[in-house]
Amino acid sequence: MHTFQELKQINDINSFIEEHELAFLFISREGCSVCHSLLPQVQQLLTDYPQITAVHIRAELVEEVASRFSIFTVPVLLLFVNGKEYIREARIVHLDLLEAKIKRIYKNVVGTD
Repeated sequence: MHTFQELKQINDINSFIEEHELAFLFISREGCSVCHSLLPQVQQLLTDYPQITAVHIRAELVEEVASRFSIFTVPVLLLFVNGKEYIREARIVHLDLLEAKIKRIYKNVVGTD
């Protein structure tokens, strides 16, 4: 299973996005049952995409994350390619559709499935 490092400062999050060609953010809140059930499923899904570097952000610990990424609900899943947002999924996430989007982008960026 793909483990996600936890980032706790907005500067670290901004640096993470800049430093990784494929940067994935999983943003959640404590007490969100959807977040807690979805996280291990997304971690498992990303094992097939080793070039994607992923982090977990707890919105209650990094309050600036809501305004920085225009977040109004959780969970929010964001994929950045070379610093630009390509995927945004929020609240109800359909894993099969998410994977199809990731696969298409991954193939274009990395050149493999």
